Amino acid sequence: MLLPQPWLNPENSSLSIAMPSRPLIDTEPDTPPPSLDGDVTFADLGISPDLLAVLKARGMVAPFPVQALTIPDALAGRDVCGKAQTGSGKTLAFGLPLIERTKTAKPRRPHAIVLVPTRELANQVAEELSPFAAARGLWLCAIYGGTSMFRQIQALRQGVDIVIATPGRLNDLLERGEMSVSAVKNVVLDEADQMADMGFLPQVERILSQIEGATQTLLFSATLDGAIRTLVQRYQKAPVRHEVASTQATVDTLEQRFIGVTPESKVEIASRICAGAKRVILFVRTTHGADRLAEQLGRTGLRAAAIHGRLSQSKRERTLADFARGSMPVLVATNVAARGLHVDGIDVVIHYDPPEDHKVYLHRSGRTARAGESGMVVTLVLPIEEREVTAIERAAGIDVAIVRMAADDERLLDLGSWDPPRGLPEAASYSRVRTSTAPARNGGGGRPGRGGYGSSRGGYSRR
Repeated sequence: MLLPQPWLNPENSSLSIAMPSRPLIDTEPDTPPPSLDGDVTFADLGISPDLLAVLKARGMVAPFPVQALTIPDALAGRDVCGKAQTGSGKTLAFGLPLIERTKTAKPRRPHAIVLVPTRELANQVAEELSPFAAARGLWLCAIYGGTSMFRQIQALRQGVDIVIATPGRLNDLLERGEMSVSAVKNVVLDEADQMADMGFLPQVERILSQIEGATQTLLFSATLDGAIRTLVQRYQKAPVRHEVASTQATVDTLEQRFIGVTPESKVEIASRICAGAKRVILFVRTTHGADRLAEQLGRTGLRAAAIHGRLSQSKRERTLADFARGSMPVLVATNVAARGLHVDGIDVVIHYDPPEDHKVYLHRSGRTARAGESGMVVTLVLPIEEREVTAIERAAGIDVAIVRMAADDERLLDLGSWDPPRGLPEAASYSRVRTSTAPARNGGGGRPGRGGYGSSRGGYSRR
């Protein structure tokens, strides 16, 4: 028989919980929403004294804007639809009301579920909420794939009040009959846009469709269009919508540099930028690219590590822990692996490979300039990528020219010491003919539609 312990990661223990005592909690604050004029405290928002004590012990006095806006409505039991960026403080915006309103549950029948896109985010949400759950004697569990399902099943059988889960693993447990959503009264969808981007919405809807009866649903997302709008319409009842103007504010606090590089100079330029920073994250497109770049940066004398989906969970957690405490100041990450990564003090983000679109650019870049702090974002641009990157700039509302640099350029060591020129080239100035470094096929008279010199699909001309 496993004994209850203070909150632990489910990979290291069978339980992810808060306190061994389990009193019945029935806290339904009915404090009216406060005026947001002037200084607002968590007490003004209706947070109970026991949770205020935890906030005070953690040095949290004044709420962030997303917390001040959404907590009163969430405490009142209303559905909330919040538009807010990563790093805006939304975990406590939904977490505090969730803990205030959650009662103790029977085994395998939790009263609240939080759906998140990645296992890293599941762990981080659990870790951030665990002191508050402990104050109430509530038990919480982080559930995700890539680790022992047996341990998670054991935790559910012993009783969990709040489940924080990725959609795929939660569906697996539901299908096995190891958990039921019949008693769920509170649902949170965190980073719903990222779940949509990762193709998880069918899994999310499969879970939500099984929940019956009166349920409060809190949804937080950086965007509220497309599939997210459909999710709101289907699963929220007259939601109160709050939008935190953090997207533009975050972009405004970013210093952005677009540096033209060559294939030969790219690694060395990235290394010199990293050498002038305290903590850096570089984004690449593939797992192989992440491993290779980390090794290349290591050979230049930097302490660098890669994080991607093919690493074991224990290796990922060790790498993130080293990065967070600064013993491994350079992290090379793929988009998927970095989702849910919330580490303060990242002063430089490097788009080593250009992002797929402007939304990915903004999401990646949001790893720095968190909570109103300034940050530097650098995009390395090969000649063949200039058109693609310029299109991303236009879509993101950025007007910063690409500056070509050599690896020995002194400006790389202090990117904040100079201002980049403004102005993007006209779209029409780019050739519509596809450019490629691949050798052309055939000496002439290529077959139609197959990419030869006579093809209608472009290619180099010999004239």
